[in-house]
Amino acid sequence: MNPLPGWRAAFRIARRDAVRAKGRSALVVAMIALPVLGVTAADLTYRSALPTKAEELTGELGAADARFSATSMGPVKLQQMPDGVNWGTPRGAPDPTPEEQERPVDVPATFPGGSRHLTERSLPASVTTRHGITDTQITELRIADPMLRGRIELTDGAYPRAKDEIAATEDFIEASGLSIGDRVTVRGPDQSYTLTGAVELPADLRAESLYALPGSVIAPWQKTADRDKNILPPQASDPKWLVQGPPGAGVTWQNILAANEKGVVVISRQVALDPPPDSEVPMAATTDPYDTDAEMTAAVLTVTAMALLEIVLLAGPAFAVGARRSRRQLGLVGSCGGTRGQVRAVVLAGGAVLGGVGAVAGVGAGFGLTALFRPMIEDYTGSRFGELTVRPWEILGIAVLGLVTGVLAALAPAIVAGRQSVLESLTGRRGTRRGSRVLPVIGVIALTAGVAVAVYGGVAGDTALVAGGSVLAELGVLGCIPVIVGFLGRLGRRLPLTPRIALRDAARNRGRTAPAVAAVMAAVAGSVAIATYTSSNAAEQAYDYSPNLTPGTVALMAADIGDNAELPRSRAAVEQSFPVSGGRADIGRVWAGSDCSVYYEEENGCGTLELVKPTGKGHSCPLKGKGAKELALRISADEHKRLMNSPACMDENYTMVAFGTGTDKIVVGGADVLDSYVKLEDPAAAKALAEGTPVLLNSAYAKNGEVTLKAIHAYNDRDKKNRALHPGKARISTDRLKVHVAPDRYAATPGIRMIMPEKTAERLGLHVEDYGSFYTLNRDPTDAESQAAHAALDQAGNRAYLMTSDERLRTDDDTILLILALFAGVVTLGAAAITTGLSKADAEADLTTLSAVGAPPGVRRSLSGFQCLVVALTGVLLGTAAGLVPAVALRLTDLRAALADMREDPMESAYTPIVMPWETIGLLALVVPVLAGLLAAGLTSSRLTLARRAG
Repeated sequence: MNPLPGWRAAFRIARRDAVRAKGRSALVVAMIALPVLGVTAADLTYRSALPTKAEELTGELGAADARFSATSMGPVKLQQMPDGVNWGTPRGAPDPTPEEQERPVDVPATFPGGSRHLTERSLPASVTTRHGITDTQITELRIADPMLRGRIELTDGAYPRAKDEIAATEDFIEASGLSIGDRVTVRGPDQSYTLTGAVELPADLRAESLYALPGSVIAPWQKTADRDKNILPPQASDPKWLVQGPPGAGVTWQNILAANEKGVVVISRQVALDPPPDSEVPMAATTDPYDTDAEMTAAVLTVTAMALLEIVLLAGPAFAVGARRSRRQLGLVGSCGGTRGQVRAVVLAGGAVLGGVGAVAGVGAGFGLTALFRPMIEDYTGSRFGELTVRPWEILGIAVLGLVTGVLAALAPAIVAGRQSVLESLTGRRGTRRGSRVLPVIGVIALTAGVAVAVYGGVAGDTALVAGGSVLAELGVLGCIPVIVGFLGRLGRRLPLTPRIALRDAARNRGRTAPAVAAVMAAVAGSVAIATYTSSNAAEQAYDYSPNLTPGTVALMAADIGDNAELPRSRAAVEQSFPVSGGRADIGRVWAGSDCSVYYEEENGCGTLELVKPTGKGHSCPLKGKGAKELALRISADEHKRLMNSPACMDENYTMVAFGTGTDKIVVGGADVLDSYVKLEDPAAAKALAEGTPVLLNSAYAKNGEVTLKAIHAYNDRDKKNRALHPGKARISTDRLKVHVAPDRYAATPGIRMIMPEKTAERLGLHVEDYGSFYTLNRDPTDAESQAAHAALDQAGNRAYLMTSDERLRTDDDTILLILALFAGVVTLGAAAITTGLSKADAEADLTTLSAVGAPPGVRRSLSGFQCLVVALTGVLLGTAAGLVPAVALRLTDLRAALADMREDPMESAYTPIVMPWETIGLLALVVPVLAGLLAAGLTSSRLTLARRAG
């Protein structure tokens, strides 16, 4: 029997029903199109933002055929791979001698005959801005040449045409406050240039740099430095040559091999895009092959698997609306002799029709939105799209996924519709059917098995098991939703009227409530999974980060010694330009013997000062030295973290040296240093400094409340003043000093291990000198304030420099978490709204009865609000629990890798925290459900519509 005629009729009925019920059809199409739109836009954005090899070469070469450059090895024979990135001398060849390395390489002699070239050199420079002074990079390159198109593009003004003209990137112009036509002065040689144009680098939109003609910056600077020895010469890079080969020939592999013979490395567009076989590449025989394909991360793999399930669930409630409202039509099909299979076919055909329309609409909208928001996406990624890259098979697969989604979403309503009797469908009776007792049991088993598989996959490091277990666990929760919804009805016994009716209505109509709860749960689960993993990873990175300064502070340090430092003028410059709060805390440096910052040329020509660290428990780091690896095999990640944070191990792996202290990290200062920089509010510590007792921040250096300070008082013969006071051999002193020991958490203070009062240093025969100041900032300085401060320091003699915190800028993690919360919130509102609408349609008779017995009109509003609140809150709570499964499993995978690295190197961090994104969860669990309820109540009419009497 041919089934096609029956399906033709089903599709015809489905198409006509879709056209007749335009509002419902639009709702279903939107529910399917939204995920398709998102996946299409994500695919187009990813493919377009990820540059191809040709686009990478354009960003590096522009329209040139190749780039030629010499190496530091001199004119010796080289070998290179076709990409020009890997190169070296032939295997077995002797290393070039210093004389060979000093010989110049005649790079232009290696260009193919009939080619044209441009030279390029860069150098760091300090330039003036509208606000003050800033550091940047200047590149000498004729950017007006057509050979640079694709690499550098003019956006405003004109290219530099004369040697007193310069162009800048748009980001530099914005940060500096300059405009086209302004003058820019290069400090040092004091050369001034007119800013003629703004340019952008399509491959790096965030670049802040300047471009001038060849010979307009480096050569005049060098001449000025030759005349005036107080001016440092330019630190220019080695020249590079952009080459355009003979027309139609380009730069071939044979040209590259010839250039390699003379010590020149070449990156050729032609060769990189069409590399020669390995048999023609001499270096290929000595280079191990490597795989450049990046593996999909565990997080992406897991979230993708969960997203497929989520797309199906999103459209389920919409088809439940359609099947419920089409009961009479489906009953007519049955009354005309249609079988249950044909009734199911009508519903499934509706899913196919609307799924196809939604897929096409979603793909089209994805293209449109990607094109519309392309400039915004490019600004966010920091690079221009070379072109809108379309992979036809991927787009077709996404469209097919949308079609299949529609069919799968209509599957459950189709089964329910097929089970209804014709009489129930025609009369609108709901009938009674007991819920399945098998489904919850299967759900519990699937949930337990899924969690176990995901956790095992995390422990074993198998991301496929993590993904599979997470999806299985979510399916298990889905199987339990009808029972959970039924349980909600029992919670309303002691509640007021409207919430009691809402809970009982949700429990009585589980077939309507469960799909909506499932859709909310799926969206929230995916968002919570990503949010938890992102928050945990951010916490791990924050733990591994070692700041150079205490956050919220800035340090002014002398660039010269003695009276030449002129610190008072520099301090005034900072205090006038920077957003400092409170007073400053001055510090000094301390040393023994002759100053090593001056007398460093001779061996043993200056003194040393050492804070001796005792040995034994509490002093020696157990993760360093003998027995460390054996210990690492026995301890957990938490125990390892505790040891790494202990004062004994604090400086063993990495220590930040600054403030003129050397490795001893001793500064001279008072109680104000404790307040402004150390952030230690301890009256006892301040009193100790006032009485001449040093404050020790790392307790591992103290034994019985004392530290050992070893000094070698060696004086250089060139240090005539101090040498006359200390004739004879170097004196070695070892002093035991009583100290005030700060709590262990202050051992991590950047750059300082001990604060010594000046009178104590002088009593020990040490030398002290004013070296700088600490300031507390009331906020982060702007670009304008930083440039103004540098200009003020320059006017003060440029005898000091600012140390600002390298604390990482605010990452995109907060933005990602906000986007996830908004996405899950929109889905929650949509699913809850669908369920509320269906509830209103089903409950008209109940609402009429309520009005008949005297219920006020506001009951309709409050009932809709509580119905919406029940669906949203239940879905959010279940989704939060389900989303934790993959997040925890993935962190277990990371923990396994971290422990392996730690056991290989005991000083490697194994800290792999699991941090809950409470702000995101709070937004989803509290704000979104309440907002859904208020919107449902506000958009529901309290007026009772007249209805035809039944029968």
